[in-house]
Amino acid sequence: MRKPPFLPICARIMQIPGHIDPVITGTVPLRGGNRVDLVGLTREGIRGALEEAGLDAKAAKLRGKQIWHWIYHRGVTEFDAMTDIAKAMRPWLTERFIVGRPTVREAQVSNDGTRKWLLAAADGQEYEMVFIPDADRGTLCVSSQVGCTLNCRFCHTGTMRLVRNLTAGEIVGQVLLARDALGEWPKGTMASAPDADDEDDDAGHYTADGRMLTNIVMMGMGEPLYNFDEVKGALKIVMDGDGLALSKRRITLSTSGVVPMMARAGEEIGVNLAVSLHAVNKEVRDEIVPLNRKYGIEDLLAACAAYPGANNARRITFEYVMLKDKNDSDADARELVRLIKQYKLPAKVNLIPFNPWPGAPYECSSPERVRAFSNLIFEAGISAPIRTPRGRDIMAACGQLKSAATRPTRAELDRIAAEKQAALG
Repeated sequence: MRKPPFLPICARIMQIPGHIDPVITGTVPLRGGNRVDLVGLTREGIRGALEEAGLDAKAAKLRGKQIWHWIYHRGVTEFDAMTDIAKAMRPWLTERFIVGRPTVREAQVSNDGTRKWLLAAADGQEYEMVFIPDADRGTLCVSSQVGCTLNCRFCHTGTMRLVRNLTAGEIVGQVLLARDALGEWPKGTMASAPDADDEDDDAGHYTADGRMLTNIVMMGMGEPLYNFDEVKGALKIVMDGDGLALSKRRITLSTSGVVPMMARAGEEIGVNLAVSLHAVNKEVRDEIVPLNRKYGIEDLLAACAAYPGANNARRITFEYVMLKDKNDSDADARELVRLIKQYKLPAKVNLIPFNPWPGAPYECSSPERVRAFSNLIFEAGISAPIRTPRGRDIMAACGQLKSAATRPTRAELDRIAAEKQAALG
């Protein structure tokens, strides 16, 4: 008998090696009823939701501005903690709205400090995110879909079916949850100016466990450009200067090569671009990245050359997983250099030692072969750093993410719809 989708953190559905993250001591309960989740809404969306709930336009504008600040600058999840909103109004807000978070199923820490969370959405579907701490930065790897449709053969996520796209709220919710876990929200209160419309004087200060969340990469589960609108909406919130305020120069969107959407990504989102290349000829890339059969290497590289904002200061990153006897020869390295120079690309190559997973059809190139490959590219004047594998012991490294999520059956969808209808009364 299938377990109900709403399980507490102690109800383990997926056992993975690694100890439980001590920062996570519980979960935000899954939501029900007809309350509106404000996470993921634009400023105008929050204001519109307040107006629809009965506030006049002037009050909705003021409250919307205050709530936006509390959600994205302070990390508050309860209206009672929003001290510049009149006490009499807070119960009214609580009855109608929520400030959501993904539910944590599993939270683990690797021996190298990498953290991985298995998260659940309100419908029980699961996805993963990873935080990678370094000496000078902390990078959050964010998912955009439950599962993936691309079936890249080196990638564990590619063995899943695509279940559904994540919403903007579920995408930005990953960033909020990571900041919760890292203790990164400003401290202090706004009680000195209750119910005021002016800016908060107490900007607070950030404290963390030695690692700040400084960078975001859309490199988790899924293909971001196949969920363009929701990814765009989430990243606009992340980049907003009055909220999470992360610079677009610190955000990287990775695509396997959805060529028709690349120019739009550059124009409408404007973040750094990474491309999962992984091979330099049609035969091998067709095998490793089946999307190549639809959008070939030439079309992909031409789209990279035309990517808005790409220059020597903002280079395109080509991700290249090193697979033994498949794509790692000297000839492959020379052809990669030739292609980059032919298309005059401001680029660097990120060499990724293959991270194994159960049933994987490939092996990792030897360290000596990876170094030789890197040296050939460096000698041609192109940066080709070798990525140090992180989080392998908890299956959190590049290409290892996979959840136990499955596409719901029609009967399950009908049951969920009936429960939602019943909750609405």
